[in-house]
Amino acid sequence: MTIPNINLKELVEAGVHFGHKSQRWNPKMSKYIHSTKENIHIINLNYTVQMMSEALTVIDNVVSKGGKILFVATKKQASNKIADLADETNQYFVNHRWLGGMLTNWSTITKSIKKMKELEILKSNPDNEFTKKEVLKISNQYEKLVKSLRGISEMKKSPDLIFIIDTKLEHIAVSEANLLNIPIIGIVDTNCDPDKIDYPIPGNDDSRRSIDLYCSLIRETIISSNEKIDFQNVTSSNMKDDLEKQNTKSTEVADNGNDSKVMSNVNDN
Repeated sequence: MTIPNINLKELVEAGVHFGHKSQRWNPKMSKYIHSTKENIHIINLNYTVQMMSEALTVIDNVVSKGGKILFVATKKQASNKIADLADETNQYFVNHRWLGGMLTNWSTITKSIKKMKELEILKSNPDNEFTKKEVLKISNQYEKLVKSLRGISEMKKSPDLIFIIDTKLEHIAVSEANLLNIPIIGIVDTNCDPDKIDYPIPGNDDSRRSIDLYCSLIRETIISSNEKIDFQNVTSSNMKDDLEKQNTKSTEVADNGNDSKVMSNVNDN
């Protein structure tokens, strides 16, 4: 298992330690708060390092076993970054709006995905006989569905793990995952409830630099996990080839021995 080194200095430079104003806090986060400075809660990064390492280990385990992760972040400063991360690592994402029932009412979501794909075919067909107004309506319907569903359009079943930035904002996703017993890794700022998250990571969920750092660490972990899978597959394939070669040689030796016995019998006769 190889996870990236989490540098305390990088966390500080990215502003991961800055929480919300002290009036906007969740008392359940008290153990992760180091102090208050100018009415801003300061997160204890020792907890962040420890819990981030644990979360990355979980990600490594899931990906190494061929599991899939759903990344969720709909806030402006995180939405594009989370989509890029999912695209680069061949995972799933929701970055526009969490539709109620995305996990708990999957049959309805599947129908919407099917509709999206049908609309894509319709609007891209040069031989269609729609009016400009009808084409515009189809395009608008399609674009609306794409925003919400593109990141999960190839998802056939519930993900093995969910990663969420801003668990308070994405409370519906948290509730649905909890209901289905899907493990959650979540960035929990000082206004969040860590008790609803299986693997909480205390940290700033608003700073672009913080979000960049989270995504970078996860990307590095997944790439490393995939390389491990490739190595295991190559090793397994080589072992299989070696075994087949050994079996072939054993068969040839046995055949040669049988041929010798036959010739010996012929000569004796």
